[in-house]
Amino acid sequence: MNRISTMNLAADNIRILAASMVEKANSGHPGGAMGGADFINVLFSEFLVYDPENPRWESRDRFFLDPGHMSPMLYSTLALTGKFKLKELEAFRQWGSPTPGHPEVCVERGIENTSGPLGQGHTFAVGAAIAAKFLAARLGKEVMNQTIYAYISDGGIQEEISQGAGRLAGHLKLDNLIMFYDSNDIQLSTEVKDVTSEDVAKKYQAWGWKVFEINGNDVQQIRRALKKAQAVTDAPTLIIGHTVMGKGARKADGSSYENCCATHGAPLGGDAYVNTIKNLGGDPENPFKVFPNVKRLYNRRRKELLAIVAERKAVKAAWAKANPDKAAKLEKWFSGAAPEVNWAAIQQKAGAATRAASSTVLGALAEQVENMIVSSADLSNSDKTDGFLKKTHALKAGDFSGAFLQAGVAELTMACCCLGMALHGGVIPACGTFFVFSDYMKPAIRMAALMETPVKFIWTHDAFRVGEDGPTHEPVEQEAQIRLMEKLKNHHGKNSTLVLRPADVEETTVAWKLAMENTSTPTCLILSRQNITNLPEGNDYSQVAKGAYVVAGSDERYDVIMVASGSEVSTLVAGAELLRKDGVKVRIVSAPSEGLFRSQTKAYQQSVIPAGKKVFGLTAGLPVNLEGLVGANGKVFGLESFGFSAPYKVLDQKLGFTAENVYNQVKAMLK
Repeated sequence: MNRISTMNLAADNIRILAASMVEKANSGHPGGAMGGADFINVLFSEFLVYDPENPRWESRDRFFLDPGHMSPMLYSTLALTGKFKLKELEAFRQWGSPTPGHPEVCVERGIENTSGPLGQGHTFAVGAAIAAKFLAARLGKEVMNQTIYAYISDGGIQEEISQGAGRLAGHLKLDNLIMFYDSNDIQLSTEVKDVTSEDVAKKYQAWGWKVFEINGNDVQQIRRALKKAQAVTDAPTLIIGHTVMGKGARKADGSSYENCCATHGAPLGGDAYVNTIKNLGGDPENPFKVFPNVKRLYNRRRKELLAIVAERKAVKAAWAKANPDKAAKLEKWFSGAAPEVNWAAIQQKAGAATRAASSTVLGALAEQVENMIVSSADLSNSDKTDGFLKKTHALKAGDFSGAFLQAGVAELTMACCCLGMALHGGVIPACGTFFVFSDYMKPAIRMAALMETPVKFIWTHDAFRVGEDGPTHEPVEQEAQIRLMEKLKNHHGKNSTLVLRPADVEETTVAWKLAMENTSTPTCLILSRQNITNLPEGNDYSQVAKGAYVVAGSDERYDVIMVASGSEVSTLVAGAELLRKDGVKVRIVSAPSEGLFRSQTKAYQQSVIPAGKKVFGLTAGLPVNLEGLVGANGKVFGLESFGFSAPYKVLDQKLGFTAENVYNQVKAMLK
């Protein structure tokens, strides 16, 4: 059997396995997987470079799948490489199976990303390509010469995030990025022509991409396109592969079942499945098999890869000997360990806004953490990420020696790129914008939590004190949404997200310390626009690490506990002075993170907020933010509207965020 015949046989083998996985599960998407089998087979059997014996080899190529519903294609291909057993393919979409309906990141299995909503996967690839360029600028191409491959479908092309990803990749001339567009003209419920008439090639060319258009089911055309793409410099490459949805599928009567919506999102079923498997050369009674010639093809590729990797590791060894400092950095950065930072040396200006305090910390991080990348959505001088930018310079096409990504007005794209950087490894990404715009980022935040990627989200202008900008720009319900994320548990039983809203500049330093030391989940920092009075003298800021702690009145026989986070804590302190004059004794608790607090011992939680005590909560968001801490015996004063347009001090008065209203609310509650 010649090479082309073997390659076609391997692609058919992938098609048989993919269709059979969906059929056995009675759930899934066979058509796209069958159409894309030729490309992924060529990529994995001839082009993708990885270490078969060390999946986490830092210099490996990466493959990012965007359309997660095409997971049967990826699992089947990875089974040919030895990463999955055929029995595991048979367990597709079942409880406890390593082959869920959409791939979930598992580098050991060859899966580089969790494929969530369409559009995010290929944007992760853009971020990974940026990370690779960034690391190559610091360590050298001898060890950072990998190619980032992405696979996108019609749906991913249509999702709005593709515009941000395409624009940014083209602008930065990411010539280490090669993306295959599986253009099969068929969607889940209709044909592509019914929803769009754009010229995809011209669109990407306008963004600065090199575009090749081929028959995506022709081995030789795929191979030639990949070789040409690898030779491209100064531009990312898009290979538009025109493929056949459900390639090889046959109906019950034996006629073609290709190029129709029916094969996109449902099992082939009955005689159609039987005829399809027979048409592809498989046994419908025993379809979970790897053909002998296909097994030999992938065994041969394994040997080739071991030789390629050995050669590259020899280059790395010589490089490490000549560059011991860089070699040490590579090992440290890819270990994922928290960086060493001189936190004690960071000096904050008392009474400043917490966004300004964050800027101070970022300035220190820029000088001390060489592998950190910070980004901002065209707001660096307002979200104060420019504290980092002032100590470095922006990443530019042809010059990745800087460490700041100017993402433009594209929060979701920026966030997903940061996720891609984290997935690549070796870098610590952070991104900033206004808190109200976290709405645009929500899908990425959720994916960061699912993938346990330690991205740092920096959100400023945390409440209605945006003032004159009015309710469109005043975050009210956003904190409640994010607080819900920190209540969810990840696969390791830990809080899926660390959410911190510091009460003053000193708490901000500790919050950043916790963020940098959190290497297993995303961290969300919620920061103020306006200045905030520091907490009372003598406060033990190390207690921030416990999520909630007593900041005033700890030794009193108190009548009421008052709880808040962020700038509202200082309002409670002012209100407490009025209450004390009236004979009311208070305890004040700062609660920057309920998630952290609930991870402490029950004894500690009771020592801070004992059961049965009267508790008053103050929040500039929805009351639900504090209801879990205040409990049934307490009361929460929060917002019940989207806010109003006015100077923030006027809004404080009108909305009741004053010492006087704290006094009135607590007095009424105690009666």
